[in-house]
Amino acid sequence: MRILLVGATGKLGTAVHQELAARKHDVVTVARTGGDLQYDVTDPVQVAEMFQTVGQVDAVASAAGHVPFKPLAELTVQDYQAGVTGKVLSQVMLVKEGLTHVTGSFTLISGVLTREPIVTGAAASLVNGAVEAFVRAAAIEIAPLRINAVSPTVFTESLDVYGDFFPGMKPVPLADVAQAYVRSIEGRQTGQIYVP
Repeated sequence: MRILLVGATGKLGTAVHQELAARKHDVVTVARTGGDLQYDVTDPVQVAEMFQTVGQVDAVASAAGHVPFKPLAELTVQDYQAGVTGKVLSQVMLVKEGLTHVTGSFTLISGVLTREPIVTGAAASLVNGAVEAFVRAAAIEIAPLRINAVSPTVFTESLDVYGDFFPGMKPVPLADVAQAYVRSIEGRQTGQIYVP
């Protein structure tokens, strides 16, 4: 398959890219800096330009999305707006603009904080929940195209930085998260939230 991978140069994107390439897919990588193409997917104009440049693909996989982490009392309207723009609207626009360029599926990224909130994670819980709600809603409208989300917990490879924020939560290796992307892209299910 020809797969457009957004957020391809981050820790997760790199793992997904390696797994998809190992499975002999043709992966077009996108990031703000680096990758085959450089686009900021928080800008709807750039998302449209990206699809015009890339043309037809079998699948889109997103491993991108920035959300601020602060105590609830310190979160501002701008913080929430940044989270919604950075992780929700950016991925919604990937689907909207991709409808005429994608022949198979979309795989979006959410996260464990939808189900398991943490201190300083209110904005992340909000946006992850929105992404998952969008996936379920879009699935009933875009058939025969498919859409799913991958919702991992903290990565094993990131425990040294983020482990203290996820006390008692079992970490997941990036290789397992990458397999959830494979399941979404190569499988046939739609409207699913995969929890690796």
